[in-house]
Amino acid sequence: MKRILTTVNTFSRRRTFDSLRPLTNHPRTIPVTRNLHTSSNPHNATATATATSKPQDAAGSLSSNPQMAFPCLDALETRTSNLLNNSTPVKKFSSGGGPEPSYTSGPHQTFHSPTPLRLDWGGTLPTYTIAYETWGSLNPTASNAILLHTGLSASSHAHSTPSNPSVGWWEKFIGEGKALDTSKYFVICTNVIGGCYGSTGPSSVDPSTVTDGSSGKGVPYATKFPIVTLEDMVRAQFALLDHLGIQKLFASVGSSMGGMQSLAAGVLYPERVGRVVSISGCARSHPYSIAMRFVQRQVLMSDPNWSRGHYYSSIPPHVGMKLAREIATVTYRSGPEWEQRFSRLRADPAKPPALCPDFKIETYLDHAGEKWCLEYDANSLLYISKAMDLFDLSEDVQREARARREGYAGGRGGSCTLTLPDEAYEEQEGPQSPEITTTGTPRRPPRDLIAGLSPLKNHKVLVIGVASDILFPAWQQREVVDALREGGNEGVTHVELGEDVSLFGHDTFLLDTINVGGVVGEFLKE
Repeated sequence: MKRILTTVNTFSRRRTFDSLRPLTNHPRTIPVTRNLHTSSNPHNATATATATSKPQDAAGSLSSNPQMAFPCLDALETRTSNLLNNSTPVKKFSSGGGPEPSYTSGPHQTFHSPTPLRLDWGGTLPTYTIAYETWGSLNPTASNAILLHTGLSASSHAHSTPSNPSVGWWEKFIGEGKALDTSKYFVICTNVIGGCYGSTGPSSVDPSTVTDGSSGKGVPYATKFPIVTLEDMVRAQFALLDHLGIQKLFASVGSSMGGMQSLAAGVLYPERVGRVVSISGCARSHPYSIAMRFVQRQVLMSDPNWSRGHYYSSIPPHVGMKLAREIATVTYRSGPEWEQRFSRLRADPAKPPALCPDFKIETYLDHAGEKWCLEYDANSLLYISKAMDLFDLSEDVQREARARREGYAGGRGGSCTLTLPDEAYEEQEGPQSPEITTTGTPRRPPRDLIAGLSPLKNHKVLVIGVASDILFPAWQQREVVDALREGGNEGVTHVELGEDVSLFGHDTFLLDTINVGGVVGEFLKE
């Protein structure tokens, strides 16, 4: 283990939606072949143009250029039409409402808690359900359990099971002889509170809408769902551990958002967690990642079909979801990797440029959005991404959250009174944090963060970062390590993968079974 870590540690540290309706005043043009300029929608005026000797504009005068076609917009219109006609595969919501995305990840186990979950921001869930899956066997002393935390949009299906043989999101990292060795450990993975793969979230039925004699029918929470935090999700997970009879985890393991939750598990329940593994995570969200998630939410919420969250009996906001996913995908990988994969290649260099996907990188992003836009609940994306923004393990933040929970008197929580500022933001002189240098990297961890991570003083902690990660830059993992060490933790192992090792950016934790999986496996063996 020491040899591997030494080698790795020396790696370098471098680092519009209404407009989708068909236009009625298109100039009519001559379609010769179907290409990036030619519509694939037979109902679009561009695709049904009649032949003329020269193209004309809307006023009938001669035009030097034909009207450009937009097959990418045609495809969005077609999906909207298919959803209206119920011809796109969707599942019906349990209340009997209209089309809804297929959220389920397949068969899983469920834990239903009748005990209310008090939340960090004053709301409550009177009851809640957690979807989970397990691999391996729990030993007689219940001392070999590993809690695996997911990224933002992942389900509990981290690995295939007899009841659900489809490939899981961490398939190559779980199993006999792998990073999470199922011959030794009992691995548990849950869908988080706020999610849409079986755990209680915005798409779940609001129990206050279920009346006697209604056979359990009701309407979804939608945006009546309370604001949740990553710490709320962790507390719900530990209620599941209580149900399973697990008093102490052998380890808490997670990547990305899961890496944040893994640290939170150790901070909230230091006596119930043995080791902590945090991969490509952080101890507090920083402005860049907050900004990227904000833009995704704004794009999604601007889709008219979002309907302020109440879309479950109509068309889901598939356009906003597609665009939000494309933005997210830009942050998941790295520029150097895309240079190798796509360079400046166009999908078809023999055809003239188009405003729809044209370069290969554009077609890749388009495909990423397409395959996801109906597979995840839009409201879950909003709530969970906001929970990531709010994440901060600093001592004062945790103390204030605890006071809100303990002071909560019941009910459904207060209404949101947030308003936009009266004046626009004005640039301030100098850095806003005394701990930040002029280059934008931390000078040292804030004392409040050092104090917040102090419950992990006596824990073995593995922190892995990736130099090519732009969403959770490697300096954020170094901040975690420095804060732990300044707080007196002498059992921290820090691994940073340079660009000469991995160009996969943030997604390295999903792909690198050697430099991520191998290091995790060795750490758990020590």
